[in-house]
Amino acid sequence: MVIVGVKFKSTGKIYYFDPGDFTFEDLPLGTPVIVETGRGIEFGILALRHKDVDEKKIVMPLRRLIRLATGDDQKQEDDNRIRELEAKTICEEKAAFHGLNMHLVNAEFTFDHSKVVFFFTADGRVDFRELVKDLAATFRTRIELRQIGVRDEARMISGIGICGRTLCCASFLDDFLPVSIKSAKDQGLSLNPSKISGLCGKLMCCLKYEEETYLELMKDMPGVGDIVQTTLGNGEVISINILKQTARVAEKVKGQDAPEINVYPASDLTIIERRPQCEHGYGYEKH
Repeated sequence: MVIVGVKFKSTGKIYYFDPGDFTFEDLPLGTPVIVETGRGIEFGILALRHKDVDEKKIVMPLRRLIRLATGDDQKQEDDNRIRELEAKTICEEKAAFHGLNMHLVNAEFTFDHSKVVFFFTADGRVDFRELVKDLAATFRTRIELRQIGVRDEARMISGIGICGRTLCCASFLDDFLPVSIKSAKDQGLSLNPSKISGLCGKLMCCLKYEEETYLELMKDMPGVGDIVQTTLGNGEVISINILKQTARVAEKVKGQDAPEINVYPASDLTIIERRPQCEHGYGYEKH
């Protein structure tokens, strides 16, 4: 089945739509379009041109692309962004008036103003029924309050990670994947929570999508404690640098009491004996 993909934010999922009578030439990437969604009429940006997709991967029924967006549509979309800031302020004031312990993160108008969605975080369940009535009377449209998690909050607010770049979730990640401490161990990172957690307080997303590369690079490398053959003889690996593909080896040299430490490319080493790896990973050099 032929579909087109539309994004409603610069980041986030790509949603599939039926292109209808629109041809490949009609829809260059980045084209503003108007589509119908479960939330109502929405303004989006074409992120995927005509593509043949297995129907099993599509949630039916597939909604159709309504039309190309006009200049007036773009102006309305820009006006909606301004109105959302005002709506967020109003909702914060009313939540405080009703004594609700909730942190409002964002407000979103549907393109046709048929609904306003308020996103918030809270420690537990919040009884916001009176707040909804108050907001409905103010905005005279459908109101939805949606409680979200800290990872979604970080995506909406954005920020700069410890790497010095914009948060992955707010820049290019389509979806969140489960991240476990094993990913940090596999990459030889410090298990100090403050060093492997993102601004949301959860384990960093990059631990997951970088793990596959680390494991692939690790396949032919020795681990810490392994006995390897070098140009000088045999030695024990004391640390490795997986990105540089090198290993530091302690070797006993005739006539010396202390072992000599040398760095070798992993490809120059022959593994003689494998040792069980410690629970803290493979002893990578910190990076």
